[in-house]
Amino acid sequence: MNKISDLTHVHVKLKKQWFKDMFFICLGILSYAFGFTAFVLPEEVVMGGASGISALLYYAFKFPPGISIWVLNITMLLIAMKALSRQFTIRTIIGVSILGVFVGVLQPIFQAFPVITAGEDKFMHVLIGGTLCGAGLGLVYSHNGSTGGTDIIIALLNKFFRMSFGRAMQLVDTCIICSSYFLFHSAETIVYGIAFTITTSYVCDYVVNGSRQTMQFIIISKEYEKIADIINNKIHRGVTVIPGKGWYSKHEVDILIVLARKYESHDVLNTIKIIDPEAMVSQTLCHGVFGEGFDKMK
Repeated sequence: MNKISDLTHVHVKLKKQWFKDMFFICLGILSYAFGFTAFVLPEEVVMGGASGISALLYYAFKFPPGISIWVLNITMLLIAMKALSRQFTIRTIIGVSILGVFVGVLQPIFQAFPVITAGEDKFMHVLIGGTLCGAGLGLVYSHNGSTGGTDIIIALLNKFFRMSFGRAMQLVDTCIICSSYFLFHSAETIVYGIAFTITTSYVCDYVVNGSRQTMQFIIISKEYEKIADIINNKIHRGVTVIPGKGWYSKHEVDILIVLARKYESHDVLNTIKIIDPEAMVSQTLCHGVFGEGFDKMK
């Protein structure tokens, strides 16, 4: 009965955490949408991802970017459904829907009441837009959100062509940015697109601190059984228990080892904090983890 009560308590805490995550995901998407509609679209800059394709459609045909972002992402999700996890699909649908609404609302507002004067200081506007978009994406990724875009295409390239995520992302974004030459016939537009992409990536990595990499947790706690149950059943990550001994106390202890994606580390740490705030936890960034649930050795 006590175990059921503990699980219920943790479930309530995780539910509250979910609402907190949704708040920051919405805030992050709002930041991205603001940077995209207020600074990028007026300067006719093309970036990577679905946003870049929607920008091209807007510049060429004046097609509403909010609608095109949603349609492009949902179409790619349907095509790649079998290659993506259920959790990723749900998170992407939520993120893309919120992004589509924000962009759809803000774009006509900033078109009627522009924040900047287009062409006045294009490079500075690109940097500001990239910073806002990168910070927004960082917030989204840090709280288990997704805005789809190139992640969907990259998942397919990685599965069917065994292409690394980094190379796949560079290939997709470069193709989208370079395609702007056929519309504007200007190499300068490509340079601005690359500058925007680099700025966005740097700021996003700074905010999220490498969320796409794998983390290793070593956990020492008297409540190790409860922690292992929640990580295994709620976060769906494997847990290894190894016996240990404290050299100073000479007491026997059980040690948990958990490997998780960087974007899942928030849930792992939150679970430990809820169950045992006094637990000793070591968190290490892994450059590569191979095996079931992670990457395949190539």
